[in-house]
Amino acid sequence: MAPTHGSFAQPLSRRGLLTAGAAATGAALVGAPARAASGPAVIPLPNGFRPEGITIGGGPYAYLGSLGDGSLHRLDLRTGTGTLVSAGPGTPSVGLKLDHRGRLFVAGRAQGARVVDARSGEILASYPLSTTTPTFANDVFLSPRAAWFTDSYQPVLYALPLGRHGQLPGPDTVVRIPLGGAWSQVPGEVVNANGITRTPDGSALLVVQSGVGVLHRVDPRTGVTAPVDLGDAAPLTNGDGLLLIGRTLYVVQNRQNAVDVFTLAGDGRSGVFRRRITDPAFDVPTTVAAFRGRLYLPNARFTTTPTPDTTYSVVSVPK
Repeated sequence: MAPTHGSFAQPLSRRGLLTAGAAATGAALVGAPARAASGPAVIPLPNGFRPEGITIGGGPYAYLGSLGDGSLHRLDLRTGTGTLVSAGPGTPSVGLKLDHRGRLFVAGRAQGARVVDARSGEILASYPLSTTTPTFANDVFLSPRAAWFTDSYQPVLYALPLGRHGQLPGPDTVVRIPLGGAWSQVPGEVVNANGITRTPDGSALLVVQSGVGVLHRVDPRTGVTAPVDLGDAAPLTNGDGLLLIGRTLYVVQNRQNAVDVFTLAGDGRSGVFRRRITDPAFDVPTTVAAFRGRLYLPNARFTTTPTPDTTYSVVSVPK
């Protein structure tokens, strides 16, 4: 049986969330030391790869997961060359994040989550997240004491509590936190909870609800939500991946081929729209990661019928 909310008090502590950015964006990447990013603006991926999630750590390497067979791909941002990290399990890889221990936390749609060694490609652990169907583990966010997953088909967040030294939990320790408050779930197989990150001050989580275009501030202990006041910039139509750098929030809107940029209040209760980033090379980008002053977005090409020969790419634009 999963622990109750009370038994998860330490991983859900304010202090744990306050330092979450170090785990999410400051990870040391596996491979060579970081160098100046001067690579191509459009980086091709293997034909038929079907990318969705992207994560970048402290070095010039991005990791991407395939919606097709679930394989994981490492991309050198300087040269555009790539290598297979882990052959797919035959089920989708959606959102993913890299921690400073060289572990990839992967959302696996109906198959829950898995943790993969980014060096060897070994699957270190697998976790069934939902006890209800349908389920769609979509995106993941790392804090020092937990890995957080959204479910696009169920009004719940999942947390995997991590040990003091990053130890992975057992398979029966998933914490399920129902979303309440202002959250109104659209029933059926409609994309609800999608991208996830934290507030600038680390006091709460932020989750975008794609189908209705609302950014929610979520209490990580109770699951109570409230819409973030974004003024006239709302709604965030087809909101997908989220990236927080300081108080700047980047929101990918996939079928809009755009990234909206906001300055958030420290507690994440409100935000001011600053600008919209678009690029002619965008073709339904889904998620976003940053390295050395640039953003990197995989083109999922959801409006194109996927085949083994369909081309895919990662697009780089200035922050």
